[in-house]
Amino acid sequence: MMKIEIPNWLIILGAIGQMFTAIIYPYIRHVVFDWYNDIKKLKPLNQEIAKTYGRYIQGLNFSFGLISILFTEDLKNHTGLAVALTGLIAAYWTGKVITQFSYYPMYEIPKKVIFKIGEILMNTLFVSFSLIFIWLFVSNLLGYLGK
Repeated sequence: MMKIEIPNWLIILGAIGQMFTAIIYPYIRHVVFDWYNDIKKLKPLNQEIAKTYGRYIQGLNFSFGLISILFTEDLKNHTGLAVALTGLIAAYWTGKVITQFSYYPMYEIPKKVIFKIGEILMNTLFVSFSLIFIWLFVSNLLGYLGK
């Protein structure tokens, strides 16, 4: 069986991208989607729940990126933990991509060209993260099962 190793630079590039999405997330919510004004229309508890979930998303994106930078080799070592963690990250981003293309297209982003370019670039990042971590997961799983 031919084994294709995932290059470290690809994992690190994906990691930087994940951290970028966490950093840019507040700007997108505030400027592109006017999220904070929409949130004010909710009851106070629901406002806090929505904000909390927003922080979870931001924290997970940044954490997955940081883990990928700090533990690049460990994410490729075919251990049970590598299988579990790369599977989790792959499922997270694959779920994001499915949600993005299943539900979000019915919503309009502002018509500015910069936002349309941003939408294309962000979707490209999300698909890339999904593919990188599916590749890592499958590689780890096959290596783990082959031990």
